[in-house]
Amino acid sequence: MDPVLSITVLSVVLGAVIALVFFKSYFEKRRSEVQSIVKPELQPDHKKPSKPSQPNSKKSHSKTHSHAADKDQNKRHHPLDVNTLKGHGDSVTGLCFSPDGRGLATACGDGVVRVFKLDDASSKSFKFLRINLPAGGPPTAVTFAEDATSVVVATSNLSGCSLYMYAEEKTKPAAEAKQQPKLPGPEIKWQHHKVHEKRAILTLFGATASYGTADGSTVVASCSEGTDINIWHAKTGKLLGNVDTNQLKNNMAAISPNGRFIAAAAFTADVKVWEIVYSKDGSVKEVTNVMQLKGHKSAVTWLCFAPNSEQIITASKDGSIRIWNINVRYHLDEDPKSLKVFPIPLHDSNGATLHYDRLSLSSDGKILAATHGSTLQWLSVETGKVLDTAEKAHEGEITCIAWAPKTIPMGNGQALILATASVDKKVKLWVEPSLDSS
Repeated sequence: MDPVLSITVLSVVLGAVIALVFFKSYFEKRRSEVQSIVKPELQPDHKKPSKPSQPNSKKSHSKTHSHAADKDQNKRHHPLDVNTLKGHGDSVTGLCFSPDGRGLATACGDGVVRVFKLDDASSKSFKFLRINLPAGGPPTAVTFAEDATSVVVATSNLSGCSLYMYAEEKTKPAAEAKQQPKLPGPEIKWQHHKVHEKRAILTLFGATASYGTADGSTVVASCSEGTDINIWHAKTGKLLGNVDTNQLKNNMAAISPNGRFIAAAAFTADVKVWEIVYSKDGSVKEVTNVMQLKGHKSAVTWLCFAPNSEQIITASKDGSIRIWNINVRYHLDEDPKSLKVFPIPLHDSNGATLHYDRLSLSSDGKILAATHGSTLQWLSVETGKVLDTAEKAHEGEITCIAWAPKTIPMGNGQALILATASVDKKVKLWVEPSLDSS
C-alpha cells in the first residue's frame, strides 16, 4: 500500500475515533444535566423544591398586588364620597354651581367648559352641555352669569388673559320649535382680551346683586395674580369698576352673595374689604374701601363669605382660622370684629401645622370645607372641630372647591353637596358630614 494512502486512512480513522469519544462524553454530560433537572420532580411532595411553584408564586404575587390596589381604592373611597364626574381630558381648573344648585360648570385644561345637569347627585351618568373654547389659551376659572346655561369663562396665555360670556338662545315658542328641532349651542355674547394686561386671572366669583338699589343683575369679580380686581356686569360685559389691593400680590378675591362687598386675600396679613355702591337705577356708582380685617400674623391664603353676606371666614399661614363680623357701622369708624379664632387642625408628619389652600362654607353656614394639597376636611363653624377628613380625596392637588347653594336630589332624598376638582382630571361630589361627628 502506498505510504501516503496509509497515513491518510489512519488519520481518518483516528479522527473518527476522537469525534466519537467527544460526542459520547458530550451526550452523557447533557443526559446527566437533564436527569438532575427531572429528578427533583420525582421526589416525594414533602421534599419538593420551590421550582415548580415559581409560576404559581408569580401569579399569587400579581393577585396580591392587584388586591392591594383594590384596598387602596377602598381607602380612597371615603364614606362621604358619593360620585365622580369623569371625562375631563386634563386638569380641572375651575368649577361653580348654578344659583339653583342643579347645574355644575367645570373648566378644564383640555379647552372645554362642561355644564353638568345634576338631577340626582348619586346618578351613574350625567348629561352635560359642552362648550368648546377658542384656541389660544386654556381656561383658568368659570362662574355662572344669568342662568344655568350662561357662563363667564377666564382663559390665559402668554399674551394675557381673556373673558368670554357664553349663553344659549332662549327657547322659542312651540310652533317655531317644531320648525327648528335643534337649537344652536351656547354662543359668545361678549368677550374682552388682556383684561388684566398680561397677568392671569386667579379667581372668578359671581353674585346676584340684591343689596340696596341693585337691580338683581349678576356681577362678577375677576382677581388677577397682580394687585388688581375688576367688577363686571355678567350679562353685558360692561366693566363696572376696579380696585387695587396695593398688597404686592393677590392670592384670591371673592364677592359677597348679595353683591355688596368684595374682599381680597393677598400677600399681607390684613384683608381689605370694598363696598360696591349702587345708584338708584341699579348701576354701580362707586367701589370704596370700607374696612380691613386685622388680626392675622401672616398672609391670608383664602377667604369666603357667609351665605348672609355678614361674616367672612379667613385662613392664614399663621395656622389659624378667623370668623369676622363685617355687619358693622364702618361709616362711624366701627371696626369689624373677630368673632372666633380656631387653630387649623391639620398637621404634617412632624406635627407642624399646615395652612389651608381653599375654603368653602355650606349654604346653611354650619360646615366649613377646607383643603390642603389632596386632603379635604370638614369643620364645624360653631366649634372649629373636625367633622371628617379625607386624606386622599383626589389623586392629585385639589384645585377648586364649592358647596351647592341649595340641597340637591340624591336618591330618594335631598342633600347638601360639596364639589371638588383636581389636577387628576376628576370632579368629585361629597355629601355633608353629620354635625355630631367628632
